[in-house]
This record gives sequence, C-alpha cells and structure tokens, in this order.
Amino acid sequence: MTIRETIKSIEQALQAIYEPVEATSIAREVVQRISGYNFSQLVVNYDSQYEIADLQQIVEKLMAGCPVQYVTGVAEFCDLDFEVCQGVLIPRPETAELVKIVAENSLGNKRILDVGTGSGAIAVSLAKTLKDSRVVAVDISDIALEVAARNATRNGVEVEFVKVDALGDMSSLGLFDIIVSNPPYIPNSDRESMHVNVVGYEPHTALFVADDDALCFYRSIAQNALQMLKKGGTLYFEIYELFGHDIAQMLSQMGFRDIEVVKDMFGKERMVWCKR
Repeated sequence: MTIRETIKSIEQALQAIYEPVEATSIAREVVQRISGYNFSQLVVNYDSQYEIADLQQIVEKLMAGCPVQYVTGVAEFCDLDFEVCQGVLIPRPETAELVKIVAENSLGNKRILDVGTGSGAIAVSLAKTLKDSRVVAVDISDIALEVAARNATRNGVEVEFVKVDALGDMSSLGLFDIIVSNPPYIPNSDRESMHVNVVGYEPHTALFVADDDALCFYRSIAQNALQMLKKGGTLYFEIYELFGHDIAQMLSQMGFRDIEVVKDMFGKERMVWCKR
C-alpha cells in the first residue's frame, strides 16, 4: 500500500470508535511515528509505497481503545518527544499551558521542584526552557522515574529524580523557588463517564482520587510548600475544572497570597498559582 492508503485504512477502522477528525489525526500520527517522517515529508510521500509489517496488530490495539501514544511509545509535549508506556500518564496539552505559565513567570537561576513527575514532561520541559535553573522531580512510581530519567537524557537536559510520596513529608529535598505539580485530581465517581482509552490503559493512581477527599494531594503539597518554598516563592498547580474555588480558598486559609485561578484553552479553570 501507499502511505495514503495506509492512513486511509487505519482511519476507516477507527471511525467505528472515534469522530472522523480524531480518527484521521490518529492514523496520521501512527504512520508518522513509525515511518519517521515529519508532517511535510508525509505529505510529499503520500503516494509512495510503504508497508507497516505489524499494521493489523496496531489497528487492533487502537480499536480496543489503546491510546496512540502507547501504541507508538511516544507523546509530543511542548515541542519535545517523550517516551510513554502503560504505567505512565500521557502528558496533555493543558499541562503544556501550565509549563508556559511557569516559564513566563520565572526569571534568573531558579531551583524548581516538580511533584508527581510521571513521564517527566513538566520537569524536562522546564529544564529545557529555563536553562539556568536546577530542576528536581519526584514520583512514587519506579516505572515513572525510570521513564522520566530516559526522557531527560533523550531531550538533553539534567534533572534530579527522587522517589518520594507526595502525601508524605518532602522537606528533606530542601528549599525551592518554585514548586509545580499536576497531581491526581479526577474524582472516582467520574470514571464511568470517561473514554476507555483513559480508564482502560492509563494508570489510575496518577488520575483518580477519592470523592470524599479530592484535595488530598493539593493539601499535602501545599503544606510541604509552606516549609520548602523560599519567601516569595511560587506554587503552581494544575487542577480539576470544578475545584478552582475550593483550592484557592484552601491556599488562602493556609497563608498563601496573590492567589490566581487561570482558565485553559477550553475556557475551563485549570491552573492555580500563588505566592509563599
């Protein structure tokens, strides 16, 4: 088959479970990743012969709901490529907005802590952008830390990775100018309404929290930040869209100042940041 025909065959199969536009996007990404072509090269070579040896198995995985990033083993984030696998959360565009906000508000040599690093997307992207800063990233998952370390090497940056429980005492890590986190925040009760490509494949420990204590990670990280942020330091969170008011109120009661809730590209409250 030609590249055009290969994309079309994947696209037609995926339209059974995805909207047409998304099916087309996934089909193109699969062929781009496997062929090594960028988008322009893909277009130029549309009518060239190209065979994917295990195409049927790939389509079957996609049809079962497996995210394209896990099928190809790569996710793009902040114009960088990150290795991802089951057991590690796939980085989202909304999180890239968080990285942009942190970078835009950070001048000079900073010590930065990324809590719950997962694939290392936030930590590596900040280390790449803020070249004079020193970045430490923590996670409770050994798999995540191994993948994140490879992603730092892959993207040519130095990040210190440490196994730490975000629900425990992190003060031994020292003082920081910036603490940033995209912790688990989706209430367990939302599981049933989510697509199989999320709940069936991505790590639940990185996604979900108990309905009766949905702010547990924010509370613990903020309590640690009271000890670990330098005076005037900044705490950044990615949040669940319905928690903005509650998190801002909690941070205010804990003594943080200049609290701001920020909407994402979809108009949903997605980030909170504040000063120590």
